[in-house]
Amino acid sequence: MSRLTLPQGARTAALILIGLLVAGTALAKPEIGAPAPDFSGTDTAGRTWNLSDLAGKTLVLEWTNDGCPYVRKHYGSGNMQALQREATGSGVVWLSVISSAPGKQGNVSPAEANALTKERDAAPTAVLLDPEGTIGRAYGARTTPHMFVIDGTGTLVYMGGIDDRPTSDPADIEGAHNYVRAALADLAAGKPVTTPVTRPYGCSVKY
Repeated sequence: MSRLTLPQGARTAALILIGLLVAGTALAKPEIGAPAPDFSGTDTAGRTWNLSDLAGKTLVLEWTNDGCPYVRKHYGSGNMQALQREATGSGVVWLSVISSAPGKQGNVSPAEANALTKERDAAPTAVLLDPEGTIGRAYGARTTPHMFVIDGTGTLVYMGGIDDRPTSDPADIEGAHNYVRAALADLAAGKPVTTPVTRPYGCSVKY
């Protein structure tokens, strides 16, 4: 049986097309108004969290790294903890995600993550450890912090920065417009999120 042989130019074009298709799939990013990327992650207590199990719940995903000065701005001032308590007190599920790879800044063991939560008096629903960066890459998480809000239908309704003051100075928190708080308020009022996308700021996620 004869074997089909493509001309060199056709083979090259086919390989380029396949590469672009694969890259396009790999680089696909979450979109506002579309289903949020499904995920499965393990928290510091060994519990597995799946997005599909949270139907009917509003969810906040917060990428974090304790060594980042931008993260320290919001935790050192108590701003992040206050927002966590407001959200969870209203029935929102808040998952802090650590996507730092082994050997990189922010990578911690479950015990170390729990110690940080206690030391900072943080109040997330749980802390997910994502050392392989699987969840982070699925969401295109770029900075710490990088914030995502998902409504009860599993639709992504907000992604971006925590507020409109992209600095590491705690003094800038006062008077800042907190996009996450505003998005949660819009959802609670049954309204579309007024500002669904903003530019995240902070340290790069240490994949």
